[in-house]
Amino acid sequence: MTRLFDLIFSLLGLIILSPFFLIIAIWVKVTSRGPVLYKQKRIGKNGKEFRVLKFRSMYVDADKRGLLTVGGKDPRITNAGVYIRKYKLDELPQLWNVLIGQMSIVGPRPEVKKYVDMYNDEQKKILHVRPGITDLASIKYRNENEILEAQSEPERYYIEHLMPEKIELNKKFIESPTINNYFRIIFLTVKNVFISKEEVNADLLN
Repeated sequence: MTRLFDLIFSLLGLIILSPFFLIIAIWVKVTSRGPVLYKQKRIGKNGKEFRVLKFRSMYVDADKRGLLTVGGKDPRITNAGVYIRKYKLDELPQLWNVLIGQMSIVGPRPEVKKYVDMYNDEQKKILHVRPGITDLASIKYRNENEILEAQSEPERYYIEHLMPEKIELNKKFIESPTINNYFRIIFLTVKNVFISKEEVNADLLN
């Protein structure tokens, strides 16, 4: 059933938001050199690799200097990218990934192979479902960049703490992939963009 809603929402989103996509594309293009879209290899359902689409928010080849974004003022992020990332606009092209079946609207955020290779057998269960544009972990850790910035060893902290915690949160949806939970996560995601982190985290506990 969720696949039906994925198809409806992704198709309508691509059609309705197309003028908005054009505005963002022009904004990205005129504020920094490089392509409008950024394509990165991620691991999807059953461990299959695919290219996730995003509006480019970093300078070209920024990922060669690290896979994690650390801090709210990461020097790799373009001027337009600061706002695009803040309001999650960079994720909108993933509606195409949803439409063609590589992703879902709701599901564990797809990870890069480097970190997926570190999963234990229990953690690999999240690869049994399609990855998503949004999930409980993205909502709770919307300030992940700032959390990592405060660490002396950001990548180590991500691997040992954030990554396992995010996987545990995502297993909650995997274990109960109901339509109610699907729409609840979408609602919390929209709410997450406009209100305080504390209010959203309180909703996650309900």
